[in-house]
Amino acid sequence: MRIRDWEDILAEVVESDADPAGWRAVGGDRAGGIGEDLYIGHPDAGAYQLKTYAKNPYQVEGVGTQIARRVDEDIEPLFPTRTEKTGQFGVQQGFEDEETARERVEELETVIETHAEAPTTPDALFEDIMDTLDSPAYGPMTFETNDRPDSLEKLTETFEEAEELLDVEFEDLVDEDVERGFY
Repeated sequence: MRIRDWEDILAEVVESDADPAGWRAVGGDRAGGIGEDLYIGHPDAGAYQLKTYAKNPYQVEGVGTQIARRVDEDIEPLFPTRTEKTGQFGVQQGFEDEETARERVEELETVIETHAEAPTTPDALFEDIMDTLDSPAYGPMTFETNDRPDSLEKLTETFEEAEELLDVEFEDLVDEDVERGFY
């Protein structure tokens, strides 16, 4: 198991050839200490675990690793499905140039206008937006901002070894970056 910077893990997700709409995620507060735990998975691309924290409002730091080469029948039920009432997430890449950004804005305006004029659902709007932005990964997400969902606890227990290794690396990162106490 190779522990890497969290952005390297997301780059691997972005570069995968997996169906962009097939991704699922579960996240919440870390069990001990600052930050968040996030599991992201796709049946064909595998599952990843990330530990992150906001160093400041403009910078996120963290570590991650691939915990499974594919999402099998044992861990698949721990990720949300589209039929559950969940939130949504999407992984985005920056645009190559200003012209591409302008084209995407025009396309997004069309999508929003179309959904405003026709009967639609929030999920359909989200799907059309992700398609327009050419998002490499998106889907349903269960995330607790002040707690840990049950499925997050079960994933943590299932991948206990990865959890322990990531915690050590993450705590080292936090200790390097975070100064505690009063001045």
